[in-house]
Amino acid sequence: MTAPHVSLTGLPPLDPARSPVTGWTRAHWEATADRLLEGLLPYASPGFAQYRLPGRASYSGPLSDGLEGYARSFLLAAFRIAGSQGRVGPELIERYAAGLAAGTDPYGEERWPPITDGGQPMVEAASLAIALHESRPWLWDHLDDGVRERVADWLGGFVGARANDSNWRLFQVVTEEFLASAGAPHSRAEIDGGLARLEDWYRGGGWYTDGDGRKFDYYNAWALHLYPVLWARIAGPRASPALVDRHRARLREFLAAHQHFFGSDGAPVHQGRSLTYRFAATAPLWAGVLADATPLSAGRTRRLASGALQHFADHGVPDEHGLLSLGWYRPFLPVTQRYSGPASPYWASKAFLGLLLPADHPVWTAREEPGPVDTDDDICLPLPAPGWLLHSTAADGIVRLVNHGSDRLPPPPAASEDNPHYTRFAYASAAAPDTAGPAIDNQIALIAPDGAASRRGRIHALGVTGRRASSWHSASLAGEEYRIETTSVVHGPWEVRVHRVEGPYGAAVREGGWAPADDARPPEAATGPGWAWARRADGLAGAVVALHGWDPATHGAVAHAQEANAYGVHSATPHLLLPVHPGGVHLLVTLVMLGADPEEARGASARVTEEGAVVIRFPDGVEEEVPPVGETG
Repeated sequence: MTAPHVSLTGLPPLDPARSPVTGWTRAHWEATADRLLEGLLPYASPGFAQYRLPGRASYSGPLSDGLEGYARSFLLAAFRIAGSQGRVGPELIERYAAGLAAGTDPYGEERWPPITDGGQPMVEAASLAIALHESRPWLWDHLDDGVRERVADWLGGFVGARANDSNWRLFQVVTEEFLASAGAPHSRAEIDGGLARLEDWYRGGGWYTDGDGRKFDYYNAWALHLYPVLWARIAGPRASPALVDRHRARLREFLAAHQHFFGSDGAPVHQGRSLTYRFAATAPLWAGVLADATPLSAGRTRRLASGALQHFADHGVPDEHGLLSLGWYRPFLPVTQRYSGPASPYWASKAFLGLLLPADHPVWTAREEPGPVDTDDDICLPLPAPGWLLHSTAADGIVRLVNHGSDRLPPPPAASEDNPHYTRFAYASAAAPDTAGPAIDNQIALIAPDGAASRRGRIHALGVTGRRASSWHSASLAGEEYRIETTSVVHGPWEVRVHRVEGPYGAAVREGGWAPADDARPPEAATGPGWAWARRADGLAGAVVALHGWDPATHGAVAHAQEANAYGVHSATPHLLLPVHPGGVHLLVTLVMLGADPEEARGASARVTEEGAVVIRFPDGVEEEVPPVGETG
């Protein structure tokens, strides 16, 4: 089910003795870093203060986008410089030193836009501060005094400025801590205030929400855990030991779960915003080693990180020009946001944090060890804080995430809205949600006579325990609100959803399964009474099977789409339709599958007890009972 590894030009030979899973070593990371940095050169401004890449501009405009190209690639360059103890050739150091001089020249043509309240330069300032700290002996310490003063003045725009109340507070923390390390004006109250705000967002189990609400995604990995580690490296003795220890303990707990988010082919689970940062999801793996805050062995850490980097390399990332596009594999704008400019994907530079570890560190020298999904056991991991249930299968190496808790909405009374990367019932390492066309995958909807469909917006978590997770959401139809309560039960490659669907008489109900996608051709499809499946060329299939409450005479269907899915040009979603809701609350039970054998899925069944519990029988004979309404345990 996974793509074969291909031979990539410009990379060292594989080392199966040291890295029996991926074959990748530190030399592969260094070669990839060099390729990324070299690919940017044709787009550098004359003074190297901006990298003006092709592609859609962000809403911040071309000057900010050019700064983004400099700052995010400087992060990568700094890790490469520091990791080699400056032995990278003087041109790389000179290039970024020249950019600092030109970008902070207030009268120069390449001057950077100033740091203002809530402006994009705040994000880039943090990358500059981290890069300047990590490369300090080879770059900052050798700058002219005047350039150092101008850089400090530009970064000092953060002092007294208002950052967005999210992970952006940490940009202010690391930037002003660098100013403190350089003896420049800063606000200790703002540093402490940002760190205190992080405490407000901690939800336990290693999980932070990215601001108030239920905003769980990879920002927990590449921001909310990462920046405290980098801040501590800058602060040194100025950092509170108790606070640093608390951050380390949380990171350790988070990594125990985060290791499960990567499929056997290295692909991260495809969920959340800013997915164009791709392998930045590996950054906390390295941060855990740097901070001595990881439960993972050195060999497993490298296997997971190298697996992700290799996965994207195998799928043409970076592209033939050495560039990171706005996309996942191919250019694909729906995995970006309005703030994403042509250089935004270079936040992926955070993945190269491991280069700060010396070449003789065990994380580079130890023999690779299998990741969790490489073992012989299927895994089910409940994550109560974000309201998630992770389950993976050893046979195909796929990780699936069942979502009953993350909608990326601020607390009420903020309006509810549907976002395909947050409000689907499930996500995976081998599939992505459709973002255009019918977009019916992994959701249930009430359908009005005119075809208007309700959406799953705000998710009200009810609990996660064992192999079950539950939530409810409000489905809006013709101006009325109806409650849909759902419990998911997982086993192997299957998920059974027990829905208690409130609705008006006459409305239809539709439920979609997974949307397998393929570049070569549309997935094969088949339908029958109460079932449907779609299968792509390599055999990966999505299936949906009616178990209870659906009209047994109604055939399943498959909806096809083009250019709607990050995993392939052609996608197809099997789904079921109940033509007429009987009114009141109606019980529907559905099995969905992402795996290799869609026909096997039809061997599942469900029955309802006199007490209202639902007894599920999975295709392999395993049974699970779902309690009546409102109970998850």
